[in-house]
Amino acid sequence: MSIKRVQVGNIDCSAKQLFLISGPCVIEEESLMMRTAERLKQIALDLSIPLIFKSSFSKDNRSSLDYYQGPGLDEGLKLLQKIKREFELPILTDIHYPSQAAPAAEVVDVVQIPAYLCMQTELVVAAAKTDAVVNLKHGQFIAPDNMIKPIQKIEASGSDRIIVTERGYTFGYNDLIVDPRSFLLLGKLGYPVVFDITHTIRKYGIPSKDPAGGTREFLSVLARAGVAAGVQGIFVEAHPNPPEALCDAASQYHLEQLPEFLKPLIEIHELVQSQTSH
Repeated sequence: MSIKRVQVGNIDCSAKQLFLISGPCVIEEESLMMRTAERLKQIALDLSIPLIFKSSFSKDNRSSLDYYQGPGLDEGLKLLQKIKREFELPILTDIHYPSQAAPAAEVVDVVQIPAYLCMQTELVVAAAKTDAVVNLKHGQFIAPDNMIKPIQKIEASGSDRIIVTERGYTFGYNDLIVDPRSFLLLGKLGYPVVFDITHTIRKYGIPSKDPAGGTREFLSVLARAGVAAGVQGIFVEAHPNPPEALCDAASQYHLEQLPEFLKPLIEIHELVQSQTSH
């Protein structure tokens, strides 16, 4: 199965080496963000896994006006620029409106289209017309192979720098189900595939600080299954103190526990690669 080469900074996302997208769900106060970026970079160096730092300047799909949405475009991009400069990390952030694409792309390496918005034509076209890689999240409401539709919109707009991310399909009430067939179907679209592990265990409609808002006991089995299915990258939101995180507190992974979580995934990926290379 041929995969188009997509470069993010010095990371070849189509290479045989597993890469990591990680960081707090939403941008919080500066000292926490800087400590987290520094620690993530050290973890990545220790494990020899390429890292793309991720955090959102705004979460426009929060289920209540009372919930923290982030610092906003200008302040958020300023902090992401500082992290990029001081730690020499490629950066990913998501956008919700076409007007955010160009200013975001002046700072970040990857512009992410949220799953709910993957079919919004103006949004994906605006992202495609920047110099950034576009990370398309698989919408919970469409079959994996139908992600060819937003991919074709981006290609028709002049870009083939695309990553596709799986984060589960709507099934029942407030649950997301990861169907392993999706990894094969998304891979057939011809671009690197990422598995967004931590979002798959969110219980939607339940406040994120409520422990019932996430099912962390499933993280390990889902992660191992996804990597065994042959994805190129993994997406794990991480925080120094998840219960106190301002967004997705019930699903973000504890920063200091991340190395032990990643080690078996790296081993599984290496085993899969060794088998497919024969």
